[in-house]
Amino acid sequence: MSRLVLGPFNRVEGDLEVSLEVEAGRVRAAQVTAPLYRGFEGVLVGKTPLDALVFVPRICGICSVSQSAAAAAALRAAMGLVPAPNGERAAALVLAAENLADHLTHFYLFFMPDFARAAYRGHAWHAAACARFKAVEGSATAEVLPARAAFLELTGTLAGKWPHTLALQPGGSTRAVAMNDKLRLLALLRRFRAFLETRLFADTLEAVAALDAEAALWRWCDARAPHEGDFRHFLSIARALELASLGRGHDRFLSYGAYRLDDRPLFGPGLWRDAAAGIATFDPDAIAEDGRHAWLPDGPALHPFDGRTEPLADKDGAYSWCKAPRLAGEAFECGALARQVVDGHPLVRDLVARGGGNVLSRVVARALEFARVLPAMEEWVKALVPGEPFCVHGAMPAEAQGVGLIEAARGALGHWLVVRRGVIANYQIIAPTTWNFSPRDASGGPGALEQALVGTPAGEDERVPLAVQHVVRSFDPCMACTVH
Repeated sequence: MSRLVLGPFNRVEGDLEVSLEVEAGRVRAAQVTAPLYRGFEGVLVGKTPLDALVFVPRICGICSVSQSAAAAAALRAAMGLVPAPNGERAAALVLAAENLADHLTHFYLFFMPDFARAAYRGHAWHAAACARFKAVEGSATAEVLPARAAFLELTGTLAGKWPHTLALQPGGSTRAVAMNDKLRLLALLRRFRAFLETRLFADTLEAVAALDAEAALWRWCDARAPHEGDFRHFLSIARALELASLGRGHDRFLSYGAYRLDDRPLFGPGLWRDAAAGIATFDPDAIAEDGRHAWLPDGPALHPFDGRTEPLADKDGAYSWCKAPRLAGEAFECGALARQVVDGHPLVRDLVARGGGNVLSRVVARALEFARVLPAMEEWVKALVPGEPFCVHGAMPAEAQGVGLIEAARGALGHWLVVRRGVIANYQIIAPTTWNFSPRDASGGPGALEQALVGTPAGEDERVPLAVQHVVRSFDPCMACTVH
């Protein structure tokens, strides 16, 4: 048996290291390390509660709106506010724009360039993959970056700027929308839809959203040439490399529910363990963070309202700054795949029934969210009512607590706020990559990525095994958010 230490990974947000035990050419066990301590949770203690809206977006530059949305939700719960319907829709639009922009970045700039590596030179599809997806040089880059920038103009219109906006507030949004703004927003969405339908899918969003089984997905793929649509290009490569056989985790999925408007989410909340059990109710009180293998004090696993973030850099047996969040003692995977499994989309349910959570199913679920979320965004814009309030106001009690649970691009994001004597007494954050890239817990149970890496091919001559990179990137890690 040999040991392989990988890191830092390129094309990953933040710092990441992975230690692998390799036996007979496959990963026997893995340890995932978040090596950078950030300390945001400690910075917030003693601050005025609303100051969280200034600090938490700075946790990350690519998913700052998600942090703002979770903080606003936690503050709203502590204040007992009901947001203005217009403000809810505006905030959902800003969050959805960031999430889809993150999906776009992941597919084109983080994930697909791996298939242009020289190690794949012998494959029939390699030359076309290089021409389209090679980092910086591929033709996709020149198309994707302007499309992404144009789409994020929606955030500029609704939130003033991106990243680090202050427009999202507990009572809604500070940016009122006039009729001319609605027309501009619809034009931006139409432009992004055109890019998706022309370049990503070479088909309508509605046709992609209607795919209802794995067999239907492959029929759709084979109906046209592999180079007609970048998603079809990915599917052809995925089939050739058997990516459905890579990266299977625990097959336990968690979603907080996404884009709740009029007290109904676009994607429902819940837990998924297997098809026989179906969807289980999510109980936020069952969450606890285990610090046994983190560079943090030992002790019993704590609910986030009671959580502690106190660095202990010389702790024996620790290998990450990331805690190990567990739900009723179990590790869960979150992200686009979890959202679509929990919500019950038939294509994703069928993929998981056949191969569990794996590299193929995670990428397919992200692509499916383009097809399902953008049409919803068009309806949210149409539902905005110029002239009606976009934000309501309220007072923060001197003693309060609140939780904000949202779905970021990478999955379940939660903020837990405790206010005592008018200031923040405790602020704990569990980010999606905290769930997915957690270390082992006190019982030795691995996190989602640690489990997904087991069995992955790792050749003796590979310094950074390609299969390992595909598995890691299939989760789209954001390590900056992981340890806050």
